[in-house]
Amino acid sequence: MDERRLVRVSKYLAKHLRHQPERIGVELDPHGWVDVGVLLTAAAAHGFPISRAELEQVVADNDKRRYVIDGDRIRASQGHSVPVDLDLPVVEPPPYLYHGTVARALDAIRAEGLRPMARHHVHLSPDRETAARVGARRGKPVVLAVDAGAMHAAGHHFRVSANGVWLVDHVPPGFIRWR
Repeated sequence: MDERRLVRVSKYLAKHLRHQPERIGVELDPHGWVDVGVLLTAAAAHGFPISRAELEQVVADNDKRRYVIDGDRIRASQGHSVPVDLDLPVVEPPPYLYHGTVARALDAIRAEGLRPMARHHVHLSPDRETAARVGARRGKPVVLAVDAGAMHAAGHHFRVSANGVWLVDHVPPGFIRWR
């Protein structure tokens, strides 16, 4: 599959596995899973046919590992705006995690901390480089260090998705290290 098709299929999956499954008549189970056959049939019925081989290639080759196939079902690893419970266990985070953003968001972050916005959780990266790539999607990146160890000690719950993205409900401003 050529790179453009790979990107188009990935974006299609993101839209329908994370944000608008109802647009193609797909219903996610409570944990975000949908039967692969149901998804492929719905995509074809709505003018975007995807083969099983293409689907598997997108899942395998996606550098961010956005999707997981488990037998005959698929789901997005995180980033949902529709209600799902990914059923991820609470785990102890590393001492520091990182968040990529842009300068125009800093005033709000200083006042309110990091909030999930339209998603269920704040997404944190395990390293500065990944956070910089995330922030760069919206402009010149600013990388914030989050004192995850102190948050955990204070009772905040962290989870980690299948693709290594750390998830937390909120990061209060006092846990952000501004340098």
